[in-house]
Amino acid sequence: MKQWRVSITVEYSCNLLEAYMKQRRWQDGLILVLGIWLLISPFILGYADHMVAARNSYILGIGVAIFAIMALRDPRRWEEWVNLALGVWLIISPFVLRYSHNSTPTWNHVIVGLLIGADALMVIYGPNLQRKRITS
Repeated sequence: MKQWRVSITVEYSCNLLEAYMKQRRWQDGLILVLGIWLLISPFILGYADHMVAARNSYILGIGVAIFAIMALRDPRRWEEWVNLALGVWLIISPFVLRYSHNSTPTWNHVIVGLLIGADALMVIYGPNLQRKRITS
């Protein structure tokens, strides 16, 4: 009897996760906007002449936008883990790449990194949070 109950719970969790990941979530659109923002922010915020910070924005903007487009077309859980890694890199990159003395790209990357990371965590752990609310 216990084995049957565990099987139903696991199947329910997998079905809930699958349904959640296949939805066209607003989060993917937000991530696409943040990727585009990373691409254009060096020009808008005036740090395009700071090559290290600007190059970091361009590369990560392209990466974030590509993964957002992929997620909009066919969402997969691993894409959220990539977004989380990109968000963490954005947060630490000003210090690793040594442009933290320039506050404009530093704050831009930290804030966008926090938004991308928080979004990724919300999507990764979202089905578990919904299930807890349903059973509570």
